[in-house]
Amino acid sequence: MAKFNRETVLNVHRWTDNLFSFRTTRDTAFRFDSGMFVMIGLEVDNRPLLRAYSIASPAYAEHLEFLSIVVENGPLTSRLQHIKPGDEILVGHKPTGTLLLDNLDSGRNLYLLATGTGLAAFMGIVQEPDAYERFEKVVLIHGVRNIAELAYRDFFTSQIQNDEYIGELAQNQLVYVPTVTREPFERQGRIPDHLVSDAFYDSLGLPKLDPAQDRVMVCGSTAMLKDLAALLEGLGFEEGSNAKRGQFVVEKAFADQTPSRATAAAE
Repeated sequence: MAKFNRETVLNVHRWTDNLFSFRTTRDTAFRFDSGMFVMIGLEVDNRPLLRAYSIASPAYAEHLEFLSIVVENGPLTSRLQHIKPGDEILVGHKPTGTLLLDNLDSGRNLYLLATGTGLAAFMGIVQEPDAYERFEKVVLIHGVRNIAELAYRDFFTSQIQNDEYIGELAQNQLVYVPTVTREPFERQGRIPDHLVSDAFYDSLGLPKLDPAQDRVMVCGSTAMLKDLAALLEGLGFEEGSNAKRGQFVVEKAFADQTPSRATAAAE
């Protein structure tokens, strides 16, 4: 187990029967950039059982936070769903990922597009002062099937604005846009459909996406990643990576996992 830190669960939040988040301690030597993911898991029969999870806390936080769904009969999540404060979690030593501010050219507005638990990848980014220094607006669009799956909704609508560290920045520059597909809600529909709608931008008081000025990060289900990458490329956006900056970046590490989710522990 030398490749992993043993961290202690501090608290667990149940959003729905199949969606939960949890915080753990953080080893002082563990370093990452907001937007990265890391291998985490449990020790089962004296062996590590691991999956990739986006880190839902900012790089400067003293704790680590993760967001997970429960995959039916999933080897890890069927166990992980029962964790409680005081339990031990394994956390790998090598966080990585492409959803990094440094992988994007500078621009006007930053769009963070997430479905399901893909939201976790952007939790740290919306708490990064650098995001607000580099962009005029940070627009977080979170798409889910049902209203109850809008994890962290209260955080985006009220709590982050009162944060002593980045509250004023978020209050002036963060635009939170939840959207639901399977039940009535204030905003309904799929993210790709919104992005080609003049009415969508008018409702937010924002100009339409422009590759010359705007930058985009994408994390979500396989179908969503494919649709949005095609849409963005059709608009003239060029994809960036860890090797070169671009106008949009996509986290592909989870793309071959369960289509109904994006980042946390698909089995």
